[in-house]
Amino acid sequence: MSLSRADVDIILRGYEEDRMDSAREQDRRKAYVYSNVPGYRELSEEIASLSVAYARHALSGSDAPAEPVSERIRALSAKKKALLSEAGLPDDYLDPIYKCGDCHDTGYSNGVKCHCFKKKEMSLQISRLFDQSGIKQSLEEAGFDMVSEKYYSGDDLENFRDSKNKSLSFVKNFNSDYQNLLFYGTVGTGKSLLSSCIAKELIKEGHSVVYFSTIALMDELARNAFDKNDRNSRDCVSSDNPIFDSELLIIDDLGTELTNSFTISSLFNLINERALKKRSVIISTNLSLEELRDRYTDRIFSRLTGGYTFCRMSGPDIRIAHKFDNQIS
Repeated sequence: MSLSRADVDIILRGYEEDRMDSAREQDRRKAYVYSNVPGYRELSEEIASLSVAYARHALSGSDAPAEPVSERIRALSAKKKALLSEAGLPDDYLDPIYKCGDCHDTGYSNGVKCHCFKKKEMSLQISRLFDQSGIKQSLEEAGFDMVSEKYYSGDDLENFRDSKNKSLSFVKNFNSDYQNLLFYGTVGTGKSLLSSCIAKELIKEGHSVVYFSTIALMDELARNAFDKNDRNSRDCVSSDNPIFDSELLIIDDLGTELTNSFTISSLFNLINERALKKRSVIISTNLSLEELRDRYTDRIFSRLTGGYTFCRMSGPDIRIAHKFDNQIS
C-alpha cells in the first residue's frame, strides 16, 4: 500500500510544524537566559562580533594567524556554559531542539528518507488499513471485561477459559516476549472476539495493529505483487509494508480464501517473513487442525505448529445465542 503525494505532503507539513515549534521554544529559552543569567547576552554579542572578524580574516586571504580569535571564541563559549551551569541549566539549554537528531526534523538524512520519516509513513499506512478493515465497530464492542462465559459449559467452558487466559497473557507479555496465537474451532465460538479484545488492549498501549480478513489480505498481497503501476511496488515482501512490519497482524477467517498456488505461497512468505522479524501474528480459523494440515502445505503447517500457541474453541454459535437473548429480553 503506497502513499499518495498528498500523504507525503501531510508528513512534510508535520515536520515543518515541528521545526516551527522548536524555533519558538528556542526563542523562549533564549529570552529567559538573557533576562535571568547576567552577563550571558554580552558574551553572546562578543562571540558574534569575533565570529564576524574571523570570517572577514578568512575571506581576506591574509597570512596573519587567526588562532588568537578562535581561541578567544572558545574561551568565551566556555564561560557561557559556566554561566548556564551556575544558573542550574544544562550546557545544551540553548542548542537547537530536534525530535529527531539524525535528520534535524527535515525527514531526510544524507539525501535519503530518515528512519523517523519511514515510521511516520508506516503509521499513516496502518491508520488507512485500519480504517478500511471494518474492525472499528468490533473494537467498540470488545473488551475482556465484557466477555461472558454464560454461553459455555463443560469442556467448551474450559476451552474458552484457556483461550481467554492465553489471550490475557499475550497482552501482558507483548512487550517482552515474541508470541503468536492461532484460534481454531467451530463457527461463532468467540475466536474473532478474543482477537478484537487483544487488538483493543494493544492499540490502547500504542502498538501498531493491522487487521485483515483472509480474503481482503490476499487481495492486498496480490495488489502489492502485481500492480506494475505502483512505483513503490517491488514484490509482495516489502520492508516498509505494514502487513509485514506492524507489531501485530490479525488474520481473520483463514480458510475462507480461494486456495491456489499464489495464496499458499503468499501466506507462507507472510508468516515466514514476520517470524524472521519477530513480528507477532494472530490467526483465527473455523478449520480443524486436520483440515489446516490437509488444505495447506507442510511448510505452512510446520510454521504454525512450531511457532504458534493454539487456542481451541468449541460450543454453540454465541452470536446466534446472543441475538436470540436480545430478541426475548
